[in-house]
Amino acid sequence: MTSGTIKTLRTDKGFGFITPDNASAGDGDVFFHMSSLKNGVFDDLIGGELVTFDQETDPRDPRRSRAANVQLVTASRLS
Repeated sequence: MTSGTIKTLRTDKGFGFITPDNASAGDGDVFFHMSSLKNGVFDDLIGGELVTFDQETDPRDPRRSRAANVQLVTASRLS
């Protein structure tokens, strides 16, 4: 699993982007769909929250990756 921070959310559209902790210069943010969130409520997410996730190839565009099995790990939100 990879860890990262939620960078952008479009709650009205049901998706967002995660900045991986191991991202180097030139690496992009990773797309995630609300259906990939395994704990928490998508509409309650906020930018800056910590998550873990698996990266997989996006079947709609094999040149890109997307997040799967997104888990919210920010302790204050899980209590």
